[in-house]
Amino acid sequence: MEDYFRIGVITQTHGVRGEVKVFPTTDDKERFKKLKKCYIHTDKEDIEVEKSSCKFFKNLVILSFKGFDNINDIEKYKGCDLIIDRKDAVPLAEDEFYISDAIGAEAYLEDGARLGTVKDVIKTGANDVFVITIENKAIIDSADNKDNNEVLVPIIKEFVPEMDIDNKRITVRLMKGMLD
Repeated sequence: MEDYFRIGVITQTHGVRGEVKVFPTTDDKERFKKLKKCYIHTDKEDIEVEKSSCKFFKNLVILSFKGFDNINDIEKYKGCDLIIDRKDAVPLAEDEFYISDAIGAEAYLEDGARLGTVKDVIKTGANDVFVITIENKAIIDSADNKDNNEVLVPIIKEFVPEMDIDNKRITVRLMKGMLD
């Protein structure tokens, strides 16, 4: 499990007083109001910063940090991720999981045959979808489209009857046509 979560990316500066525009990469944009500290993740180090202000503009969050009082202080961090400690993440409700914890989970069919590995999670609006890389040659050979090495599985009980994210294992139910 990851110790840090990315909550946003600094896209550009805002004004001349050290504010930055942040594209949020979290489901809960409002979390920035409660944010006290985070880290600017650079190639060389993680710089701990304390938020001093927060406002919203369209799909972006405009933040300022204590000690960064002008554009010259903050400009070099454009393109950097904002990360937080796992302990500071938004608490999960029942049956929820952090996407980063699902990446790399092994996917099995209901009969116990290994299907492959969760490569990504797509947020569609209606429900999230696992992107699973198929690593079972027999399943690929039985598919109509033999060039297809991925399957998209909606994350609902009908298709994912069991999830053990802590142990990185999920059970999936494929329906006819999902591999085509």
